[in-house]
Amino acid sequence: MMKSELRITFRDMKTSKEVEEWIRAEAAKLDTFYTQLMGCRVAVELLHRHHRKGRLYHIRIDLTVPQGEIIVKREPSLGPRARQLGEREVRKQGEVKIRHKDLRQAINDAFKAAGRRLQDYARRQRGDIKSHELPSEARVSKIFPREGYGFLTSDDGREIYFHKNSILGRAFSRLTVGTTVRFVEEQGEKGPQASTVRIVPMRRISQAGKGSEA
Repeated sequence: MMKSELRITFRDMKTSKEVEEWIRAEAAKLDTFYTQLMGCRVAVELLHRHHRKGRLYHIRIDLTVPQGEIIVKREPSLGPRARQLGEREVRKQGEVKIRHKDLRQAINDAFKAAGRRLQDYARRQRGDIKSHELPSEARVSKIFPREGYGFLTSDDGREIYFHKNSILGRAFSRLTVGTTVRFVEEQGEKGPQASTVRIVPMRRISQAGKGSEA
């Protein structure tokens, strides 16, 4: 049984007790990967407007851990036959025929990814992984306030994704392009991802010298 808080949200679709049971069953397994999990928020969204990309559902899992947030996203694709259907036909069949098969698989895949991320986090906490123990420094290169995410550029020129929930102290609104931050790098679903992001205070230049000359 899951010890941490679990919240489930449905967007653009009806609440389903069956789907809730799937999620609760998968969430209950997370404590086996990391016993200090503090919270789990799961959002299931029906993407009516993304049929051109072959996506029906978006699964997002936000895990609260002692030093920040772990975020997992899953956007399943339709099968080859479904891709060949027109938009009207997809709308008719989306919630009836595809839902139970593809949504269940998407939930399972998302929680498997969440389990792997928790295992990595637990190993870092124990000191088994030492390569990223010290926070790295980078600057904000892109930010999308309304969408709630952005990108950092590291000293070696790599672009690293971050989400607003990974910013410590709820300081996402204070970020601008050029803001210097320290962060811990993790491997996300689509590449490097920043967690436990902390704004580096600006260094103040002493005015003592100028004052003495005046």
